Amino acid sequence: MSVKAIVQFYPTLPLGPGETRAEGRPHGRDRDRYQKVLRDWAKIAKAAEDMGFWGISTIEHHFHSEGYEIAPAPGVINSWLGAHTSKINIGTNGYPMGTHDAIRVAEETAVLDHLLEGRFWMGASRGYQSRWTDTMGQHLGSQATLSDGGEVDARNRRVFEEQMEIMLAAWARDSFAYDGEFSKVPFPFTGTSYPAADTASKFGAPGEVGDDGLIKKVSVTPAPYQRPHPPVFVAASNSDESIRYCAGKGFVVAHFCSPQRTVELAKIYAEEAGLCGHPLQLGDNQAPVRWPHIADTPAEFDRKLMDYDADIFENFYAKFFKKKLPIDSDILTAIKESGLYSGGTVDDARRQFSAEWTEIPYEYSILIWHWAQQPTDDVLREMEMMATHVYPEIGGLAPPSEKPRAQWALDNMSGKVK
Repeated sequence: MSVKAIVQFYPTLPLGPGETRAEGRPHGRDRDRYQKVLRDWAKIAKAAEDMGFWGISTIEHHFHSEGYEIAPAPGVINSWLGAHTSKINIGTNGYPMGTHDAIRVAEETAVLDHLLEGRFWMGASRGYQSRWTDTMGQHLGSQATLSDGGEVDARNRRVFEEQMEIMLAAWARDSFAYDGEFSKVPFPFTGTSYPAADTASKFGAPGEVGDDGLIKKVSVTPAPYQRPHPPVFVAASNSDESIRYCAGKGFVVAHFCSPQRTVELAKIYAEEAGLCGHPLQLGDNQAPVRWPHIADTPAEFDRKLMDYDADIFENFYAKFFKKKLPIDSDILTAIKESGLYSGGTVDDARRQFSAEWTEIPYEYSILIWHWAQQPTDDVLREMEMMATHVYPEIGGLAPPSEKPRAQWALDNMSGKVK
């Protein structure tokens, strides 16, 4: 079975030779470096399409003054990349829903779906970085969480699931109302006055205006290009509860965890989907996330890890691990033992991906490079090696025209949707 392979980028503004993050800070506001990153991004998107990748995606993160993960406006980037391509699918993994207004996300992504004529998928996440999640989620009382099962985690989950349901209703229903814990649609929920209510009653969606002349429901426009809505991906790291939620909706899971943990979560997903009346093959709707490097020798692989990944791994990623790295830890060893990184020589990469897909034939594969810390030409070379030498080992690349599995999120909307 072929694999829907996705190239994903966490734009990292590069350091010059001998430069450190402490020099010239804040790198995240360097106009010239960001401008060059944007121009090369379009080049990479077109190359990914020409190589036969199924999709290309970005993320949404904020306030990264250090120069890591400069990705504050995913919808704008998706639209721009769509203008430079014609076949490849484009999405975001994903919008942190607790920091947004769900109706605004529904509108933006519906328009993106039209601009891309159905090449779009919507990715969602819960938000784990307090520096920006807590500030931008304050309207919903949403705070960052690392899925520890505590009170903040529980509230974050309730906010996320409520916002997702509002978005789905906005996409799928000609008019709807929502009586939620954190959001009321319309507001106030008992109805709101509107000078042109008679016009809405005659020409708008049925049910928008009540017998008392108040707005009782809203109609979100436009409806998405794809019916009933674009495919939905959800980024997850280590939560069984998140996986069961996604399985209940049919959402694709992007697994940001080790191969061993990904296997456990994929099995939970398949089990839960079956219990919900939607039996799937093990691996369907599943997307392991890996940071690869393809090198000529093991020594060159180590060099790439140190040159392109060690900085962000030591100074950023590792800060969020439940088990903190010792101060005197060997970073290269820690990177390799994390389970997130893969590759080596072509033969090494073939063996690793073959072993992972032999255990579970995942429908998707998401690859992340720390571009542009890693130069564009080197990333393009590694992408081509993955496409021509590694993916053929596990069934080859699924073409962009191959659609995701059907999703069933609209089958079990809660009673909050009216």
